[in-house]
Amino acid sequence: MKKANYKFIGITAIFVLLFLVSCNNDEVDPIIPSTTPVVEKLKTGIMNGTLEENFTLNNSTNYELTGSFIIPEGITLNIPPGTQIEVDNGGTDVYIAVLKGGKININGTDSNPVVMSSANANPGDWGGLTICGNATTTAGINAEAEVGGFIYGGTNNTDNSGSIKYLVIKGTGAQINSESQYNGVSFYAVGSGTTIKNVAVINGSDDGVEFFGGTVSVENLYLENNEDDSVDWTEGWNGTVTNTYISHTISGFSTAFEGDKINNNPNFINVTAISTVGGKALQFKKESGATITNLYLEGYDTNIDMKDNGALSNVQIDGTDADLNNAYNTGNKVDISNWTWKNEELFQ
Repeated sequence: MKKANYKFIGITAIFVLLFLVSCNNDEVDPIIPSTTPVVEKLKTGIMNGTLEENFTLNNSTNYELTGSFIIPEGITLNIPPGTQIEVDNGGTDVYIAVLKGGKININGTDSNPVVMSSANANPGDWGGLTICGNATTTAGINAEAEVGGFIYGGTNNTDNSGSIKYLVIKGTGAQINSESQYNGVSFYAVGSGTTIKNVAVINGSDDGVEFFGGTVSVENLYLENNEDDSVDWTEGWNGTVTNTYISHTISGFSTAFEGDKINNNPNFINVTAISTVGGKALQFKKESGATITNLYLEGYDTNIDMKDNGALSNVQIDGTDADLNNAYNTGNKVDISNWTWKNEELFQ
């Protein structure tokens, strides 16, 4: 008789337990993934605001950049091959910025580059791409950038801000004030762990690319009709650029190269700069300099300009001090015949 009672009690306990579990399940709310407003806009093709979670764009979506788009510390934006971003003609209010500790991975290919451009690609239409890193700069740790007031600079020269491969960017250089403009791509203390390959900056009203300190290097750089300097560097940048091709067909630009302040001896391997409208090729301010291997210049009124009478020995060209009287037209031109990616148009 006792065994039967035990069996009854056991069965009853099981039913009570199942009932309680069933009741508890009814009371638990379903888990709903959180999505931020910025991500919701991205899903409709609108880029605007500060990204709060890692996100990968969809290359079948035509994106519109309508304001500032910021990738903050700890967040990564991935951009697949063939992605096209049409930028509003909004001047300094429209730009993409990667802050210290954030990452951008632009994964274009030779046949499917990533394109960022205003509709008409007119100089000054928008602010361009700014990347801030933790590498060293003579401006110090946590310096403030002239664009956006972004903070940059640290002690990690191998810092990694992501990867940029096969990017075409047009219509940049919006005017901030009488002294400053956005560049096509600005590298603020970007470290050597960042990969930059195959970048074209076309029709910028300021510099094509500018390096503010840092150690980042670039391979295959195409710069066409940027109204200030095609390549500019300052604050002790000491990376390497391999294969640079610069084209000037519109008068009124500043220079093909401009170095400023201290000489931390950046390296340029294979440089071709061609102008059909005269102008200055290479300008060095204060004590700046560089080591240049295989230089070819064509069509400039002035090839070497030591603006502040810095030492010519600071500029080493093919193993010797820069020569103000050298035409520098015997080097081998950078072959861009297979750089077909640079001609990619928006929404073709």
